[in-house]
Amino acid sequence: MSKVDGRATRWAGQQERRRAEFVDAALAAIAEHGPDVSTEQIAERAGVARTRLYRHFDGAEDLRRAIAQRAAELVTADLAPLWHPEGSPNEMISTVISTHLRWLTEHAPLHRYLARAQPAAADDRPDVRGAIARHLSRLFTGYLTELGLDPAPADTIAFGLVGYVESATTRWLDHPGTLSLPQLTAQLTGTIWAMLDHTLRAGGVELDPDRPLPLPEGLWSARESGSP
Repeated sequence: MSKVDGRATRWAGQQERRRAEFVDAALAAIAEHGPDVSTEQIAERAGVARTRLYRHFDGAEDLRRAIAQRAAELVTADLAPLWHPEGSPNEMISTVISTHLRWLTEHAPLHRYLARAQPAAADDRPDVRGAIARHLSRLFTGYLTELGLDPAPADTIAFGLVGYVESATTRWLDHPGTLSLPQLTAQLTGTIWAMLDHTLRAGGVELDPDRPLPLPEGLWSARESGSP
């Protein structure tokens, strides 16, 4: 059995730390310069030359992928209410929407940066929108199954809702002043509940949007383990 090269292990660890530092610098540069930030501006924020920055990334695409990965980690941590909802349908929807909107407004340049980069993204690039939609799909599947309904529509509903919220929010961010944040939250909450209510009624189920709902049984284990 070959021995592990301690120097190689230390070098790999140092590489990862430097990559993380450069990604953090990239996030700061995006916040300062906006979604059209250049590699030179990122390198300047990191305090290194552009050529040195690329010693730790396989080109601009690898850097963008690392930024998207970091953004996915941030949104997963900040959107905890989405992963483990509680309360009535209206309370759950409103909490998730308000939390998501707050994240988007606080990270508007990063949101626009990721939205612009996404069309050219490789299949293995982290997808923040897809991560949220896939979790919602599992959540809707649990509730529809618990209510004795066909869970097949869950995936379409989840991705449709996330696309709707992102599109409406991007429009709102680009045209500030049309609605206040509470007004936008209320509008989105009402529209989303109307869409969900339509699906439930089509299956013969009527729910009071202001009465608390228990978490579907299949999701308790994930909640107890703390995983999204």
